[in-house]
This record gives sequence, structure tokens and C-alpha cells, in this order.
Amino acid sequence: MSATRAADTPTLFAFTAGDTGEWMIDRVETVQGGRLDAAKRLSVVHGPDAATARAGVWTLRGVTSHTRYTTAHEAALLAAKQAPLGRPEATRAALIPIRKSAQWWALAQDERRAIYEERSRHTSIGLEYLPEIARRLHHSRDLGEPFDFLTWFEYAPEHAAAFDRLVARLRASEEWRFVDREIDVRLSRVAE
Repeated sequence: MSATRAADTPTLFAFTAGDTGEWMIDRVETVQGGRLDAAKRLSVVHGPDAATARAGVWTLRGVTSHTRYTTAHEAALLAAKQAPLGRPEATRAALIPIRKSAQWWALAQDERRAIYEERSRHTSIGLEYLPEIARRLHHSRDLGEPFDFLTWFEYAPEHAAAFDRLVARLRASEEWRFVDREIDVRLSRVAE
């Protein structure tokens, strides 16, 4: 999903899987391409500490940034409807790292936009699931990471089925024909 307008200053995030972290890893499913190793917990670090986040079973990094395929009108709709992350009732999360194919990146920006929204309706579909499902997009491609995007979602347990429907609809779209690697990591917030 596209992120709403990010802060003026991009923020680096590190998602580290290992034995510690504020999120319990319930499952790691390989949807397409190579897998990620299993781990018990996930920690999410942002800001300057993300650059030096400790190594774990795996660490993925991404930066919040300006939107790439979203129009000003769509960004305004997303901002008006988007719930904040970190809500107490949102005790479930998903981290979905995605890598697009070389064919996708060879397309011009307007061609990618046409597939992304005009034909696949990525933003339009996502809007249907707000505010119950909150999300944040992290860009990783320019950091030399193994994925192009890391999408973080949070939702309450009663919205898990809606989240599954959202992901299924996006995966059925034309845009997903250009995904050559995708992992679906489902998580539960660790009780304090």
C-alpha cells in the first residue's frame, strides 16, 4: 500500500528478527521467491539507532519517504482516513517485504502508475480498509536491501480477516505479476 505523506525528513527503520523484541512472530510465510529464516521475536527501531541495529536472524531496513505513485488527491484521502500506528487495540501486525521484478523497474514512471492505480487500484483498495488497518511504507531499494519495499500494518485482532481480504485483493491485481519476492510475517504485540 502507498504511504500517506511522510514526514519532511525521511526516517530510517530497522526490523530485526531474533530472540527479543516487542512483537512475537506468529508465522513467516514465503509468498514468492526466497524465504526468510524463522525467529521468535521482532524488534522495530527507527531514527539514528536503526543504522546500527544489532544483527539478528535477519534485519531489514527501509526509509519513510515521499509517496511515489500517489496523487495529491489520493494522499489527502489517505491522510484523512489513516489511523495512527501504535494504537493500544492494534495488537496484531504484519511486515510484508516485497521486491518487484527488473521488468517493473524498466517501465517509465507513468507506466508504473497506470498499473499501480489505474488498473490495479492499489490505493483505492487500501482506502476501503482504513481506519481499521493502519500502515506505513518503507523504501529499501535505494539502500541496497534485498527488498524494494517493507510495508508495516497494524490492526486489532477482530480485523484480521479484513486484513487477509485486503492482501488477497492486492495479490490478485495486475501489479502483483511484477512481484518476484514477497514474504508475509504475521505478529502479535508482546504483553508488557
